[in-house]
Amino acid sequence: MFKAKILFVGPNKSGKTVLANAISDINESVGGEYRPTQGVRILEFESQPEGGGGEYKTCEVELWDCSGSFKFELCWPALMKDANGVVIVFNPDDPENLKEIQTWHNMFINSHGFQDNQCLLIAHHKPGSAVGDGRLPLASPLGKLPLIHTNLEEESESARKAFRGYLGNVVNAMSESREREEMSIIT
Repeated sequence: MFKAKILFVGPNKSGKTVLANAISDINESVGGEYRPTQGVRILEFESQPEGGGGEYKTCEVELWDCSGSFKFELCWPALMKDANGVVIVFNPDDPENLKEIQTWHNMFINSHGFQDNQCLLIAHHKPGSAVGDGRLPLASPLGKLPLIHTNLEEESESARKAFRGYLGNVVNAMSESREREEMSIIT
């Protein structure tokens, strides 16, 4: 069984914690008072990756819900250690979020050489906002990454399904990496 470490990163108040709870099936209320994550919060659960070629029935997931505060920036290299994927969560209705996600991409994806299929952008719509599903005006490297729109008020199951599809991509990348490692030992 594969064990995947996935980082949820992005701006403050973008919905990372609420989305992480929904994906991991933790039953906490969607509304309520905002409490920023301090450092990181790790959720462990099992999930069935989709599109993994059928050989991976279940995957253990460590979902690292990272604070959006730059005061924890010195901790980010430690969070990145052994990560298999990065999900950037942002609020598409906030113009500042659209600017800031480029920084998150540079810090977590560019600097660590993740493949596009190991990354995901989630445009997380807050309750009451209009949900679009089109492309957003994103900078060039961000425009190549898979993008999904979520709204937990209306479609929490579709967020879990999209994550399982993304997890299938991550597990495939992990499997390919493992096979390359084994081949380099043999030859």
